[in-house]
Amino acid sequence: MTTISNRLQDILATIESARTANSPGQPVQLVAVSKAQPASAIRESYQAGQRVFGENYLQEALEKQAQLTDLNIEWHFIGPIQSNKTQPISQHFSWVHSVDRLKIAQRLNESRPQALPPLQVCIQVNVSNEESKSGVLPDDLAALAAEINQLPKLKLRGLMAIPAPTQDINRQIAQFKQLRQCYDALLAKGFSLDTLSMGMSDDYPAAIAQGATLVRIGSALFGARPAKAQG
Repeated sequence: MTTISNRLQDILATIESARTANSPGQPVQLVAVSKAQPASAIRESYQAGQRVFGENYLQEALEKQAQLTDLNIEWHFIGPIQSNKTQPISQHFSWVHSVDRLKIAQRLNESRPQALPPLQVCIQVNVSNEESKSGVLPDDLAALAAEINQLPKLKLRGLMAIPAPTQDINRQIAQFKQLRQCYDALLAKGFSLDTLSMGMSDDYPAAIAQGATLVRIGSALFGARPAKAQG
């Protein structure tokens, strides 16, 4: 039977192969997307060497965090953010990938505890221009980035996207390339960034080819996802 440990090693090998072929000097980090997975699956992958985990649903994440306090996990929040959930997100996560508007950034900043280091954030960009998708449009990105840079308890690290799913490798590459172009445009304007959060189980090699530094992988690591939890 294929175990989480086996799948983790296979994914890390694929990441390294894609990184070496495309960006040999740039590290690529795996964020294990553990939404809807039990705490036991997180513990198993931790024992296999994984340390960074991404969660989409706040209440579910908080329950698992309470069960795993003995593990030195770096928690990333990667799901849509409702205004009424910014306080617990800012208190219980090290990273937030899905900031897409100033109001959310301001609320995260206001509720980040003074004793904690700045919250590491990525701006979510709607590269597919889908009305159903969260994310700032590329034309509005620079203005939002400038506003976030003024918030003292946040540290803007880069950009994130969830492109429209497709099995067409050329379409995958085109969408990731668009996010990379947004990233490069911000660098050209003087923003200090180092993170491109893009690529999931079905397309992460294409994302790495376009410069991803964080890939968010769930089903390829944990297997088929159980019934979706909310919170």
